[in-house]
Amino acid sequence: MINIVLFGAPGCGKGTQAQRLKEHYGIEHVSTGEVIRDEIRRGTQLGRSMEGYISRGQLAPDEIVIGMIASYIADHKEAKGCIFDGFPRTTAQAEAFDEILAQHGLKVDIMVDIHVPEEELVRRILLRGKDSGRADDASEEVIRGRLDVYHAQTAIVSDYYAAQGKYASVNGTGTMDEVFARIADVIDALQ
Repeated sequence: MINIVLFGAPGCGKGTQAQRLKEHYGIEHVSTGEVIRDEIRRGTQLGRSMEGYISRGQLAPDEIVIGMIASYIADHKEAKGCIFDGFPRTTAQAEAFDEILAQHGLKVDIMVDIHVPEEELVRRILLRGKDSGRADDASEEVIRGRLDVYHAQTAIVSDYYAAQGKYASVNGTGTMDEVFARIADVIDALQ
């Protein structure tokens, strides 16, 4: 089993590339953002509790996200592999994630960090917001706030994986095919 943490700021293309990686390698794709948005759409208790955080561009509380991931791992431990998109977002989540995986004899194999310049990220998210219907994609102020949160709280997670020798950075600009090829090169080097 191969476990990949797909990392990068909002708008870097994680979701798009994760879907392509899922199809190419035949592994699962876990998007915490999609799980939470689905809970909100369905009006569940989790969704209602998360809605305020999301609308303000804030990160979901660790205990909720870690619980969702622990449940997913328990249900999918026989999978060929998993791409974790949007998790972990804090060092505390990364530490808890290692513990959860270890309980099942698993580990993170690599974190792939997709780098895109900030102005390009803002442009991409605003463009996505025209079609997505997501309130957090429609306001430049909220987008920049999300990017500030990413830089302050999330970007440091890359240091956690770098210290373990499990970090790779890829250029996230160019065509979808070019970015995919860069990510696939990193993954193929592990096998």
